[in-house]
Amino acid sequence: MASCSSHVMETPLPNWLELPRHITSNILQRLDTLEIVTSACVVCPLWWNICKDPRLWRTINMCMMRDISLSLFDTEYPSRLEKICRYAVDRSSGYLRDIYINKFATDDLLNHIANSTSELRCIKLEECHGISSQVFSEVVKKQPFLEELDIADCGFIGIQHIGQCCPLLKSLKFSPCCEESDKSDDIAFAIAKTMPTLSHLTILNNGLTNDGLLAILDGCPLLESIDLRGCRHLDLDEDIPYDSDPDCWL
Repeated sequence: MASCSSHVMETPLPNWLELPRHITSNILQRLDTLEIVTSACVVCPLWWNICKDPRLWRTINMCMMRDISLSLFDTEYPSRLEKICRYAVDRSSGYLRDIYINKFATDDLLNHIANSTSELRCIKLEECHGISSQVFSEVVKKQPFLEELDIADCGFIGIQHIGQCCPLLKSLKFSPCCEESDKSDDIAFAIAKTMPTLSHLTILNNGLTNDGLLAILDGCPLLESIDLRGCRHLDLDEDIPYDSDPDCWL
């Protein structure tokens, strides 16, 4: 019996270096900042050159490494992340528009960011307990084009001065480290008085009352959504219209 041999055709692997530069840049922009700094920019000379483009650093996202084991950096974990963030800010050369930071932000880092650009459109800070209200207020004063601000579980407040400094603010998300047990409409009145351009408002676990909510509704006529979960001093009766969706009360 005659034997026959089969030949398996191997498909050649794609050569990523042959991609148009703008496509490679688009791909790299989808990585988080830690991946770009520690991995992507050292893959090859082409990627290194692309990573030198300030436009690649328009968004600095350092909120995506929540699942990274702290043992990777041991006791130097926060300081190393801060150094990486500073490096990325410097690389942006004033092109920085959006910045997201989880846990490691400090007064010095925020000052460095504010001194590097006055063009920020979005700031998101999560669990950043090393920031003072005074420095945060000074930083916000330098960002007149800010449109979105997300402050979650941080130790500072500083909300009262935001509207005065950021006339273009459209979205504000604010939740304190712990639920506010006492009634207080101070923040609600500040929002109502200084943030008429808001379209979306999230204010969680706050001590505002019905008076504060009504002030917000009157002072922010462009609101499309408002999330007030955990604001237990509110009495949402028939006199205050609200959406039945618990994720978006209005």
